[in-house]
Amino acid sequence: MSELQVSSVEGFDFIGACRKLIAIDSSPQISTVELVDYLALIAYQFGFDVEIQQAMQNGIAQSNIIVRLQPFQAGQNEFLLQAHLDTVDPGNFALWKKNNFNPFDAVIEDGRIYGLGSAEVKLDFLCKLVAMAQFKDKKLNTLQPVLVGTFGEETGMQGALKLIRKNKINAKYALIGDASDLKIINAAKGYATVQMRIPFASDEVEYKRDISVSESMSTQSKVFSGKSAHSSTPHLGESAAVKLFEYLAKMPDNVVIVDMDAGTRVNMIPNQAMVELDIATSIKDPAIRKINFLYAAMNEVQTEMKSVVDKAFTPEHSTISIGIIRTLEDHILIGGSCRILPNVKQEVYEKWMKMISTACEKVGAEFHLQDYKRPFRTDEKSVLIKGALAELEKLGQTSPCTSLASTNEASLFSRIGIECICVGPGKREDNVHTPNEHVEIKHLELMTSFYQRMIERFCL
Repeated sequence: MSELQVSSVEGFDFIGACRKLIAIDSSPQISTVELVDYLALIAYQFGFDVEIQQAMQNGIAQSNIIVRLQPFQAGQNEFLLQAHLDTVDPGNFALWKKNNFNPFDAVIEDGRIYGLGSAEVKLDFLCKLVAMAQFKDKKLNTLQPVLVGTFGEETGMQGALKLIRKNKINAKYALIGDASDLKIINAAKGYATVQMRIPFASDEVEYKRDISVSESMSTQSKVFSGKSAHSSTPHLGESAAVKLFEYLAKMPDNVVIVDMDAGTRVNMIPNQAMVELDIATSIKDPAIRKINFLYAAMNEVQTEMKSVVDKAFTPEHSTISIGIIRTLEDHILIGGSCRILPNVKQEVYEKWMKMISTACEKVGAEFHLQDYKRPFRTDEKSVLIKGALAELEKLGQTSPCTSLASTNEASLFSRIGIECICVGPGKREDNVHTPNEHVEIKHLELMTSFYQRMIERFCL
């Protein structure tokens, strides 16, 4: 097979398409609709069969795109190539210095493309689309390739769920897009969102109301600083929320929490937190007592999590992290996320969640467990992994399989019997979810050639 140069495939302007993909905002509060329409136009030009799957998520229109060489035939077995099309929120534009303070304005410098979604994983979809174009007029005798772009990876993987529930694919193997630095990821931690609502006592609510209209300023505030990180790699950050809880644990029970706040997302380690306190001896069951009890319970769970290890992961144990704290009129909302190792049995995971749930019940708080995605692991002896490693070696890439501390669509597709690996261009650590996000053009070229080789290996 000749080496593929993506910039000259049938006269297709690959770099121009990369710029366009980055320019289209598909962050959670916007939509993937415009992006899917643009990708559908390219796919039609390549002569593909295209299906657009529409949905509403949180009142916002969203779209999946399904691309095949030919219309689907009943009973046809498929080779799935997938990438999610949504991105994280860009955050403060002022931090995107490489992009002239605009994350949607792609900048090319020193052989790299900078911009939101460049590494995770808009451009990966384009690599797969160009790779499939090489097979438009070839007869495939076994599996049929199917390319899927999904919405909602950052908000519960709702696009992939909709695809599965509507039985839109019939795949045996899957290549799931993720920034992997050209390495094969064969295992990933599971994910769950936890939420606690800690009520204020009725006399505490009344006391706080009186303070809000009082002219005297008896309250005291304290601010905590840390270092932000993704909750899949909490060891790379320094939680301001943890500092806040440790501070509250040293306070007496007659302290009233007037206000406390931390973080912006449940799956991020917060770099800022604050608390405003006052002294009141008349409160019978103050919220601070409940919060300290729950924090101790969470620490107990974290201690148990550290007893089950898997050396393939960093960190090598499951984790629970607080990402967001908000104070409302009658309760405090605390939200966070759990990352669960593949070797943790389901009953052990459920026991850990029950420990937190029981602690909440004891103090009259609500506990909600949401958005649970199981961990996955594909055996390194599988045909898919052996084939992938062999094709990467032909391209000069000779790295062993690795693991992923976060979660992606492989968690869902593996549950319905599809053998999955995750792979893609671009580095993950200190790159995705940062205003320095970028991918090397060479990586895009290598991965396009890799996808072409995988389709040839498994579908011809």
